[in-house]
Amino acid sequence: MRYEGPIYRPPSEADSLLIQATAGCPHNKCTFCMVYKKGPKFKVRPVEEIVADLEEARERFGRKVRSLFLPAGNTIAMPTPSLVAVLEAARRIFPFLQRVTVYGSSKYILEKGEADLLHLARAGLTRVHVGLESGDDEVLRRIKKGADRQEQIAAGRMLRSAGIENSSYVVLGIGGRERSLEHARQTAAALNAIEPDFVRLRTFVPKENTPLLKEVERGSFGMLGPHGVLRETRRLIEALEAQTELVSDHYTNYVNLHGRLPGDKASLLSRIDEALELDESRFRPFFVGTE
Repeated sequence: MRYEGPIYRPPSEADSLLIQATAGCPHNKCTFCMVYKKGPKFKVRPVEEIVADLEEARERFGRKVRSLFLPAGNTIAMPTPSLVAVLEAARRIFPFLQRVTVYGSSKYILEKGEADLLHLARAGLTRVHVGLESGDDEVLRRIKKGADRQEQIAAGRMLRSAGIENSSYVVLGIGGRERSLEHARQTAAALNAIEPDFVRLRTFVPKENTPLLKEVERGSFGMLGPHGVLRETRRLIEALEAQTELVSDHYTNYVNLHGRLPGDKASLLSRIDEALELDESRFRPFFVGTE
């Protein structure tokens, strides 16, 4: 099996078979992301190669693979007929498949449109991992996400209409100290409108060779410390009314949160309040400079 560029997948896909369908990211402008900066330019692998890798995986792992993830950074941008062909081949090669997932940002979900998303769902696409990051238009503009709040909502609703699960990712602290309150409020409002199946929390940590790291080092971006991130998380959860599963399955987070909303809201807030009682020295350093 072949692979080009960095191997990157959501933690929830740790047990999934990874078969590369695309390389790189077609957007590749987000100021916080380093994953694809040094990798290949976006390209779609030939369907024949992808199917050959699927068949080789069957020889290695047998027919009972149940979960498949198709990297890389925005596989939803793959031409629909090609992605459908891969999905149909995967279902044929692995008849016990229960889940087939991809990364897909709102910009490219919208470009797909309702008809193509429905076609993909019928072919076997079950979940899209969506980097929402924020629901605040100013934050989205600053991090060059490529979609505004209303586009994010429209894309999320389009997935729901097609019957494809939406696993939405929120980056805590991505608005810095200046936009923390609006980031929490507007992100919750966007999630309430989208009603994703999952909300997955990440905490912003500046990465090497990214524009946002340079802003941090210049002092033009004020990072939140542990308590600031926890207070932002509390505001976000307080304002969330959508029925969704909230998960903080990432090493960057200061507290482990997992529950169904809105039912588990009180217990989640209590867990955050307990963490806020701890001195900030008890948490990992929120930023270590490069010099």
